[in-house]
Amino acid sequence: MTQMLEKAKVSDLTIIEFRQLIKETLLEIIDPDYGLELRPEIEEELLESCKSRDNGMFITFEEVKKSLGI
Repeated sequence: MTQMLEKAKVSDLTIIEFRQLIKETLLEIIDPDYGLELRPEIEEELLESCKSRDNGMFITFEEVKKSLGI
């Protein structure tokens, strides 16, 4: 839909298309990564990290500071 809107004039848009354009613009401003996809290997690492956290396998912030001597 975005490609179609790139060539359209605002006056040619329906209200729904105009609202969608505003929504996408706001999301891009709020989150510069909006619309980007994760590479499969990064997605897998994130899922594994969540599983580890859920299983109680994590390092606290205090432990990290201690190991870094902070």
